[in-house]
Amino acid sequence: MVAAVRAHGRILQTGSQHRSVPAARHACELIRNHRIGDLQRIETFVPENNAVDPGPGWEGTPAPDGFDYDTWLGPAPEAPYHPDRCLYRFRFNLDYSGGQVTNFGTHMLDIAQWGHGTDLTGPVEIEDSDSIWPQPGSLHNTATKVGFRARYEDGVELTCRTKPKTSACRFVGTKGWVQYQSGKMTCSEDIDTAIGPNDIHLPRSIAERTENDRKQSLPDHIRNFLDCVKSRKDPINPVEVGHRTASLCHLGNIAMRLKRKIEWNPVSELILQDAEASDLLSREPRSPWSYDRS
Repeated sequence: MVAAVRAHGRILQTGSQHRSVPAARHACELIRNHRIGDLQRIETFVPENNAVDPGPGWEGTPAPDGFDYDTWLGPAPEAPYHPDRCLYRFRFNLDYSGGQVTNFGTHMLDIAQWGHGTDLTGPVEIEDSDSIWPQPGSLHNTATKVGFRARYEDGVELTCRTKPKTSACRFVGTKGWVQYQSGKMTCSEDIDTAIGPNDIHLPRSIAERTENDRKQSLPDHIRNFLDCVKSRKDPINPVEVGHRTASLCHLGNIAMRLKRKIEWNPVSELILQDAEASDLLSREPRSPWSYDRS
């Protein structure tokens, strides 16, 4: 996708709309300007799975009339139709998604890398941290309890784990902490929250947006995309950034699935010395589907 967008001069906006929340940008600017001292770790949280799994022993049913189920499956493996495989619940089946890591997690992991300044690269190590998975034979087969940690080349550690009813990103440094959650930024005492004219300033979706209204984030994110279609400038969350956030999500899932540490080269984008883990970076499409790389 990155190569195609750049080769053809297209404008692509990744749908991580929390970047268009002023509070999220403010939190990341505080980190970039070292207001919490040296960044030591980043804690991200995802809620519990928000879909009920029919569990082992589930049975397929006929697809609804008028629903082209074969096309819906696309390049994914052939599988019996079940209503809990489709619509919102597709998020909890590994054939199509990555559970809460790629659902809520992708938003907070995107903010984590934005604040860290690593949104065009990635960690060098990722390992499981007590993740829990469904019983074999379940329709929903993504982690029921997320738990992984990653280490970056500069020594900063990132964790992602399940915390009921919580979607948040917390930066911890040598002089305090800053947290972004539910459209709001909070921080420890004595943190200078003012961003001066000579400080690092991160991009804004809408330059004139001053109020912090989370409900405005999606319209602002869309408006930023439309403005960039006209100006031909990169949007606030371009294709390379979206790719790196997705890569972090997939690496976390791979480490959790294999229950071991994997080493990652963010330059070559290869898993090192682990053929089994490397095989999980891609999958063969179901015939007659194919991936056109021309």
